[in-house]
Amino acid sequence: MLFDLDGTLLPMDMDLFLQEYLGELALKAAACGYEPDKLVDVVMAGVEAMIANDGSMTNEERFWQLFLSRFGGEQEDHLQMFEDFYRNEFRGLARIVQPCPWARRAVQLLKAKGYPLVLATNPLFPRMATLERVAWAGLDPADFVLITTFENCRFTKPNPGYFLEILEVIGAQGQECLMVGNDLVEDLPAVQLGMELFLVTDNLINPQGMDYSHIAHGSRQELVEYLAKLPDRK
Repeated sequence: MLFDLDGTLLPMDMDLFLQEYLGELALKAAACGYEPDKLVDVVMAGVEAMIANDGSMTNEERFWQLFLSRFGGEQEDHLQMFEDFYRNEFRGLARIVQPCPWARRAVQLLKAKGYPLVLATNPLFPRMATLERVAWAGLDPADFVLITTFENCRFTKPNPGYFLEILEVIGAQGQECLMVGNDLVEDLPAVQLGMELFLVTDNLINPQGMDYSHIAHGSRQELVEYLAKLPDRK
């Protein structure tokens, strides 16, 4: 079973999060001697590079390839700033999210039923930033057999290669899996690999106004009710 994180298990206004995230990153950049606007622009260019990744290297390697082409130096020259940012300022962004008990209940319900769980969050962040957001959601990383981060993935959503990579790692077929997400652009490609899809509508992202009436959907509470009907695997 695959769960998205941001907007699915972790209630989040993505526009507000991105605004606050980039604002804090710009302040950190200035404090560390970087030109804030340039650093933010290069980070966003790095995100685009990861989204366009062809699978020949990890997303982490693709990001640093782009970053170092713009700033020069070695990765270690810049890594401390980012690690310090994620350890401190990034942690403060917990103020703009609100953990949802229904999300935690969904995870615990499937775990009790014996399903292996994957946290299929778009792997654009390093592991330390991803685990921080897992903590915001009140979840235990140990509940997941795989958490996708930019270190361990070679594709991103919505590339079907991202979902295929997960299936290969966990040794499963698409038809055996359910993807729980909130984004019709990023999560729908899982269906191409045979996965079922449940759309969480509390923070639904549907920029193209797609008709999703034929897809299982509902609130986080309704998600728990949907998952409760699944058979035990034990």
